[in-house]
Amino acid sequence: MADIISEHRCHGGIQAFYRHESSTIGLPMRFSVFHPPQERSEMVPVLFWLSGLTCTEETFPIKANAQRLAAQYGLMLVAPDTSPRNTGIEGEDRDWDLGSGAGFYLDATAEPWRRHYRMESWITEELFGLVRDEFNADTERAGIFGHSMGGHGALTLALRHPDRYRSVSAFAPIAAPSRCPWGEKAFTAYLGEDREAWREHDASELMRKRRAPFPQGILIDQGLDDKFLKEQLLPLQFEQACIDAGQPLTMRLHEGYDHGYYFIASFIDDHLAFHQRILGG
Repeated sequence: MADIISEHRCHGGIQAFYRHESSTIGLPMRFSVFHPPQERSEMVPVLFWLSGLTCTEETFPIKANAQRLAAQYGLMLVAPDTSPRNTGIEGEDRDWDLGSGAGFYLDATAEPWRRHYRMESWITEELFGLVRDEFNADTERAGIFGHSMGGHGALTLALRHPDRYRSVSAFAPIAAPSRCPWGEKAFTAYLGEDREAWREHDASELMRKRRAPFPQGILIDQGLDDKFLKEQLLPLQFEQACIDAGQPLTMRLHEGYDHGYYFIASFIDDHLAFHQRILGG
């Protein structure tokens, strides 16, 4: 059962913020939902957004300007927090790219993270079920998208749970985390030293094991002035994996755009249209 923190009228719908006691995480977790006006009278498709490092459940609804078109299409938007909070783990708030705000959308198996850092199970099972049971969401028509760490999460969760998500897209995803400093740091902490375990949470590695899992395509937007592009994001690794797997991919590269939410706001309409075409609305 989710408790309402706040509600705000927005484009004829409601932008709401919630908290619930998560049995998966073992702590309270927060998430936001944009309820489109159509939800008052019918079941609507649901689109899960996963945010990047340091973000919260408030970042996307405040900065992306997604509600206007979501209201027009009749799409519910769900944005979970990016990690557990206040776990008592020593050092969880020390680094901006590990611990608080940096859950990496996986279930940790290494100490001291394994008890509470179970983001994959929370998002794909507990939160997914909560949205299905408590709101007028048609989870048979669910999609997932995200940015940076959340782009990594969107791609990997879609590939790991194709029965959950019918559509997937990403902005500037960490596309090959096993080969970049952010991913190596997070995977070592959360999963230990076994690099075979890392491959199960690396979108490029997962895609190489599949055969066109999303036949209607995947959409990725990447800014060419993104300071993290060459060292951390590695989108060409994922592009090659899609070619090898026969996976349709639209990879759009944009001159002059960086890594932030001005970039996301510039192209969010295209992503909503992409998901609406697949999910209906």
